[in-house]
Amino acid sequence: MQASPVCAAGMQWIPGGTYRMGSDDHYPDELSAEAVTVEGFCMATHEVTNAEFASFVKDTGYVTIAERPIPRDQYPGLAEDQRAPGALVFESPAAGAEVTYLSWWHWTPGANWQHPQGPGSDLDGKDNHPVVQIAFRDAEDYAAWAGKSLPSEAQWEFAARGGLMDQVFSWGNTYSVKKANTWQGEFPIHNLEKDGYFGTAPVGSFPPNGYGLQDMTGNVWEWTQDWYRPGHQGMANQVNPAVSQVEQSFDPREPGIAKHVIKGGSYLCAKNYCSRYRPAAREALEPDTGTAHIGFRLVSGPLGPAEATGGMGPPKA
Repeated sequence: MQASPVCAAGMQWIPGGTYRMGSDDHYPDELSAEAVTVEGFCMATHEVTNAEFASFVKDTGYVTIAERPIPRDQYPGLAEDQRAPGALVFESPAAGAEVTYLSWWHWTPGANWQHPQGPGSDLDGKDNHPVVQIAFRDAEDYAAWAGKSLPSEAQWEFAARGGLMDQVFSWGNTYSVKKANTWQGEFPIHNLEKDGYFGTAPVGSFPPNGYGLQDMTGNVWEWTQDWYRPGHQGMANQVNPAVSQVEQSFDPREPGIAKHVIKGGSYLCAKNYCSRYRPAAREALEPDTGTAHIGFRLVSGPLGPAEATGGMGPPKA
């Protein structure tokens, strides 16, 4: 019997295969594509944590986009006092307040991966939580440092299904509060916290899927390589560097703004809002934007024979 390929520590082998990507039963931007094939690959068991990202920053001196002043050429209409580094932070509306769409997001100067809720917050006791306030470009730079890459959307969705094809969730067809970190109650007013968490949860707090991957549902949204377009038909699985971003990406809600696909939903997804905590679900986000519920995980190829055996010859079957 041939042994499965060996992955680096902290990663799981995903055998690959052909599947129906997306769903025809939920949002229009998920419309399915038949016979999408992915080759076998290794995927991180969990999202990149605060401790792991801190190691990267210590080693490289990296400064995330949320820690940099807003560029003049990108947003020429902003006054100088509006260019301070910052990011988007979620805040539940006050009781009795009028709730309008997206009014729960607030641009917060000083918010970044070390202060995810703003200057008064920190990472004490959260080394093992997923890092957030990470823009796509930050995730790419981390991946390059780690010698790995971000997953394509097809890889991510195939892995999230955990071997269960055409099921609604990573574990089957019935939602369970015990399976993932999501929002319970009426969003955005009150989170009942039946899963034990209001915000992010430590990675691995919920059962793994069939491939041994944790938090592929909820906790934080995860970046993929793909540029966003509604549906999947005719889409390449990888970014094409020969074609401009705007040509590859189209969001009818904001035409002309290039966005990447994010997957998995987050602790802010509820039954009455978003409900995108499903393998087929997807959203779009600009590559220079981080928020309090965006993180990432990595993929790679398997180890070579020498790496897998510590340089002592081919692995045994």
